[in-house]
Amino acid sequence: MLFGCFSKFKYFGSVGCETKMLSMQRFDFKLFKITAKLTLPALAITSILGITLPSNAISNPFRRNQNDYRVCAARLLSVGIPAETAGNACAAALRPKEVSSCVGQIQRRSQIPATDSLPFCGQARRPNDLATCVVGIGTRSAETVNPAILSYCNRSLLPVKFAQCVVGLRSEIDFSPTQAMENCISASDRISNVVPLSNPAVPAVPPVPPSEGFSPTFETTPMR
Repeated sequence: MLFGCFSKFKYFGSVGCETKMLSMQRFDFKLFKITAKLTLPALAITSILGITLPSNAISNPFRRNQNDYRVCAARLLSVGIPAETAGNACAAALRPKEVSSCVGQIQRRSQIPATDSLPFCGQARRPNDLATCVVGIGTRSAETVNPAILSYCNRSLLPVKFAQCVVGLRSEIDFSPTQAMENCISASDRISNVVPLSNPAVPAVPPVPPSEGFSPTFETTPMR
């Protein structure tokens, strides 16, 4: 456009060219104002929504992989738990995903049926620790896995430590699994039942009697 303006300079003169350039600048400025009016409200709304919406609003708790109860039910059904039993167990659990994970780990790695481990996983304060305890003891035993491991691990306040105790004793001492578990659970029971000793009583100090032959007297002078 500017080249055309200069090429026609000899026909229209400098005044006409300057007028045309000014009109073009005014048109560009008006176009910029219209574009700004259209885009600024959209940008403002987007920024407000980004500030006011909480971070958890982006994630949907009802999605398949984010609903713990749905994950729990699906896992329990996959390991052969009846539908009604799975529904009751997942609904009553504080950590439904961990309960189902506990059942699945025990069945896969220790060959204990899921129906046997589900009640213990549902009662455990830390279902994952219970599974670690059962699997740790069961996989290091040459004999058939004893279902009593579930009861011992569930009784222990620190199931992972309990499993370490059982495995450690059997590694160096010729203990049966039941004997090692009984020794470790008895030791943990004694530790948990320790009652702190009361402070010893401090004997009272008897008063010191006044020595014989000494009777202090105080002279008083009457006031006049």
